[in-house]
Amino acid sequence: MPAERLSDTLFYSLERAIKSYRQFAQQNIDRAGVDITIDQWLVLKTLQDTPDIPLIQVAKNVFKDVASITRIVQLLESKGYVTRVSHTHDKRRSRLGLTRLGSDTIRLLQPTVTSNRRHAVRGIAAKDLAHTRKLLDVIAANCTPVPAS
Repeated sequence: MPAERLSDTLFYSLERAIKSYRQFAQQNIDRAGVDITIDQWLVLKTLQDTPDIPLIQVAKNVFKDVASITRIVQLLESKGYVTRVSHTHDKRRSRLGLTRLGSDTIRLLQPTVTSNRRHAVRGIAAKDLAHTRKLLDVIAANCTPVPAS
């Protein structure tokens, strides 16, 4: 039995859709005149939605490794979007917070992000989107390691 072609796999299609969406969305963010990447916006939005979230949880929420998130946070800090304050009891940890510029940037970009998402799923019925989300959740659950007991 011949091996299936890469382009015939579900995961190839998923990756192509994600890459296409990220390129499309980044172009629109750039057009909005904001010097920020999608990943940086995701980190800002995570900090807005979950104040005092640990860096490790930020990484999990945006599907990045801790080293990548550390670099993103350093960039956001240098751009003035976030502040980092040493934890009062554990100097190895720090608390991340949005600056006014970070909050203003989220507010400025939210309509663009919403428009990007609507554009990407136009022509797809709500029930199909809900079903697709459920299917993707099953795939994710199938691929999540079971902790050893």
